[in-house]
Amino acid sequence: MANNLKYTIKKDEEKGIYLLNEQGEEVAATDILDKCSEARVFAFDGKMGAGKTTFIKCLCEAMGTEDVVNSPTFAIVNVYEITANRHPDELKVEGLKFKGEIYHFDCYRIKDLREAMDMGTEEYLYSGNYCFIEWAEMIEPLLPEDTVWVKIEVMENGERELRILN
Repeated sequence: MANNLKYTIKKDEEKGIYLLNEQGEEVAATDILDKCSEARVFAFDGKMGAGKTTFIKCLCEAMGTEDVVNSPTFAIVNVYEITANRHPDELKVEGLKFKGEIYHFDCYRIKDLREAMDMGTEEYLYSGNYCFIEWAEMIEPLLPEDTVWVKIEVMENGERELRILN
């Protein structure tokens, strides 16, 4: 994977949220998963309101979940099923096939590593399923070495810049 990939997240009344690559071409949210094809754990970094949950929702929907994707602020982790009967042509990136579960964490309320360990966080992280983690710095020592960091920054014009760091 190339270091420091950069995208722009835009919002449109008709299209909703969409993603542009560095060349300004519209790409699917799952383009990031394609570029990071070996990775399963993604740590999202950004200020409150930057759009972490919104972007994770786009990823989950593009991967084929029909579950309601929302912030697991109080539950700490939400589990979404990837719908098995979804036709591969409906996936946003040709050749990517998703299966199993997606784990969506919001670690904002985690007080210490012991709390994260007691809830079985490591089992989720090393399960081989996709894990999308908001406020991942709260559990950073538990994260796998190959965790992909996704930094979302609000620009002055209100658009979001998304950078992939590894």
